Amino acid sequence: MIKVNSKFVVITLLLLFALTLSACGGTSTDNAGANTSETTTEAQTETTDSAEAAGPELSGKLKVQLIGDFSLEDKTDALTGQTSKGVKVLKDEFERLYPNTEVEFVLMGWDNYNEKTQTMLQSGAADVYQLPGIATFAEQGLLEPLQPYIERDSFDLDIYLNGQVDGWRAMGPNDQEPEIYSLPFIGDARLIVYDKQLFDDWGVEYLSEEPTIEEIIEKASKMTGTNPKTGEKNYGLTFNGNDAADSIMNINESKGGQWGTGFLWKDMKLEFDSPTMIEAAELLKEATQYAPEGVLVNQGAENFLQDNNNVAINLRVAPGFVNSLETFGTQDRYQAALLFKHPEKGMGGMFAGSPFAIGANSQNKDLAWEWLKFSGSEFFQEYMWNEQRSHSMPVIKAAAEWESVKEVPQMDIILKQMSQLWAPRYPYRAGQPRYILSENVERILLGELSAADAMKKAQEEATKWLEGQQ
Repeated sequence: MIKVNSKFVVITLLLLFALTLSACGGTSTDNAGANTSETTTEAQTETTDSAEAAGPELSGKLKVQLIGDFSLEDKTDALTGQTSKGVKVLKDEFERLYPNTEVEFVLMGWDNYNEKTQTMLQSGAADVYQLPGIATFAEQGLLEPLQPYIERDSFDLDIYLNGQVDGWRAMGPNDQEPEIYSLPFIGDARLIVYDKQLFDDWGVEYLSEEPTIEEIIEKASKMTGTNPKTGEKNYGLTFNGNDAADSIMNINESKGGQWGTGFLWKDMKLEFDSPTMIEAAELLKEATQYAPEGVLVNQGAENFLQDNNNVAINLRVAPGFVNSLETFGTQDRYQAALLFKHPEKGMGGMFAGSPFAIGANSQNKDLAWEWLKFSGSEFFQEYMWNEQRSHSMPVIKAAAEWESVKEVPQMDIILKQMSQLWAPRYPYRAGQPRYILSENVERILLGELSAADAMKKAQEEATKWLEGQQ
């Protein structure tokens, strides 16, 4: 029989207890990197696990192209007086995670961004690119396919909102179907937004969360005229005249239609003159009688989202409207509803935003891939939400649990809408068919052509253009 020393047992148990505490504590991380808010500290810790494991092994300079009004240093908005932190926050955090690296941003505006990006991709001027027009560049073989990296790292795409990865799929020169060439980092959508005060003034029931176009037209008709409470002229609805074709396409989807099939120009078949497209055009034409006279040039609804608003429903509003509500102090007055969606496919509305992609000519593709993963981290996404909210909505599911998101009443609808946009995005919008459709939709709304004639004309002109690309 073996005798056990009681002191040895006590010491052993104490050591085991200490080791258990250490394991429960997880990986300790240095939080000295710049934080964008109090909530970012927790997100920062959560993003470091895989990065710190790979960080010491990766080195070199990483060039990241960004498009928009980004700035490296902090800047103050002249109108609101609010200061937003520059993208140096992202640079500092990435370099903290990967100590042997240096991030250099290539910042550009939206003017001629496609042409500039084309030149950069061909010359290998950067490693990571912001590519809202990704289809054109993938087709030329200028982008690195991401599926091998995703499989190598077992990277979980389920962290993103539904459809956000699929929305940016594109086709390379040798692909048989759309593949993943990018990961989302800027989220965007359009929503239906309405003024509850005007509904109350007219005694009209609020819109459903998922209204039909018929419901909107019916309720808009009841709120066009002299407001019974204020005596002011009211209009039932408005929409973005520049995006009227997108509104018709979305109505078309609710009727079971779609834009067409195919992805590359040589394979594309458009359905601009389908019965559901013609019906959708007729419905928007009917709705226009309840809009301000200048709706096609975006006039008559300048006070929408403010207290002195005169339009009940707006069919297409960008998610940044939540910032305007905060500025005007009208958060309780306005409510968002979802766009129309296809009854079977469960999605609808133009997919928008921006993804990051790796240039095929990048000299540091592994490090570039780490940046793409970093852009989907809570640290990166909270930075975009807190500091770049005017043009960015979160693209990850975890955002729904952030306190800063929960306190914005409309964010649940916005994130839900972003999860049901049409994916992959409408490929016809990357070329001339987009403008052909828009021109003919304008003719319908101006009364120059019937819906059937205009849609037939759009189909013929766009199909002829496609044939010229083969």
